[in-house]
Amino acid sequence: MIIRQVRPDDIDNFIEIYTKAYKDLENYKYETKKEIKNYFKWLYKRDKEGFMVAEISGKPVGFAAGDTNWINFEGEKVLEIHEIFVLPEFRKRGIGSKLLNKILAYGIKKGRKIAELWVGKTNYKAIKFYKNFGFKEAGEWGKWLRMIKLLNS
Repeated sequence: MIIRQVRPDDIDNFIEIYTKAYKDLENYKYETKKEIKNYFKWLYKRDKEGFMVAEISGKPVGFAAGDTNWINFEGEKVLEIHEIFVLPEFRKRGIGSKLLNKILAYGIKKGRKIAELWVGKTNYKAIKFYKNFGFKEAGEWGKWLRMIKLLNS
């Protein structure tokens, strides 16, 4: 498996994998192909160096988007993790963990002291996943749970 930076021509794979990965998460996903395409473009524009794809034998199987240009509620520049998803048939192989570790290392490289993210309050698998990496719950907003982790440089 390799992890590389996303390129603009990864958009179709992003749409396909996003759609499959979010199949059972109706409350938390973009619905239309146009919305997902616009989301891809937004993520790419936010921080293309922190937007990554995992490939196995040249085939994309997962994506992660970290944003070191994000300013949180407290006014701090942080590593915001906008996205991590893996094709369902490739889950439980450590791909999500490798993507997350790569994003966290990127945040440290960029000098960020805090990583944070928002996850759906009923997305229990994702919440457990992030807690296993040391993220702590740090508040709620609507259907979302905020989680943060201090980064050690």
